[in-house]
Amino acid sequence: MSFKPDFSGCDEVRPSPNFNNRKRSPNILLQHYTGMDTGDAALERLIAEEFKVSAHYLVYEDGKIVQMVPEDKRAWHAGKGSWADAPDVNGVSIGIEIANGGHYNGAPEYPEAQIASVIKLSQDIVKRHKIPPERVLGHSDTAPGRKIDPGEWFPWKRLSENGVGLWVEPEPVIEGACIASGAKDADVAKLQADLAEYGYGVNKTGVYDKQTATVVKAFQRHYRPEKVDGVADVSTIKTLEKLISAWKGSHSS
Repeated sequence: MSFKPDFSGCDEVRPSPNFNNRKRSPNILLQHYTGMDTGDAALERLIAEEFKVSAHYLVYEDGKIVQMVPEDKRAWHAGKGSWADAPDVNGVSIGIEIANGGHYNGAPEYPEAQIASVIKLSQDIVKRHKIPPERVLGHSDTAPGRKIDPGEWFPWKRLSENGVGLWVEPEPVIEGACIASGAKDADVAKLQADLAEYGYGVNKTGVYDKQTATVVKAFQRHYRPEKVDGVADVSTIKTLEKLISAWKGSHSS
């Protein structure tokens, strides 16, 4: 099935058979890395019927953009996960796969040409679909623990400076108090409530359990990347509070 690309800057269309119909319009833009040796290897997997995976776009290291699934269709890139009011992330998201070896292949830097293309593509998508900044996310945000892409070295700040995504300057990492594993108090309850309010899938148990630590680690990977350890230190908590304040402020102005 051939189709006309949704983004005018698309370099090639390589249709994937791995998609189905949407029930809702897309309101999330999800960034991934491929975690494979080459962009070509990733493309072949994303368009092969037997693997049952796909994405709307693939961006190569040199900036080349390939579209595989029309944006009005539900691609299969997010897997099991959730965000805010979306228990089926695939159903409400547009997925961009970025050719990068990932954590298990040395965490290579994202080349300049590649990030420039990701920004242009993302700008176009969020404008056309009116996707709010707080719903420009990484795979790790919607599937904490199960997924860790696009990685803590992904330039979220730069995307935000170009109108893609929400970013606040992280609070400095300093020695000091933190919420200990197993803690059960009002601070834990507030942390879980704040994470859940922003959109993370965390159970509000009131206990700093393994799931909460995993979600904190996902938050850090995106918004406080200097130290990704799952520990709710002062820097993490204050950065989360700043992020929520910026999010609410952007909707009240």
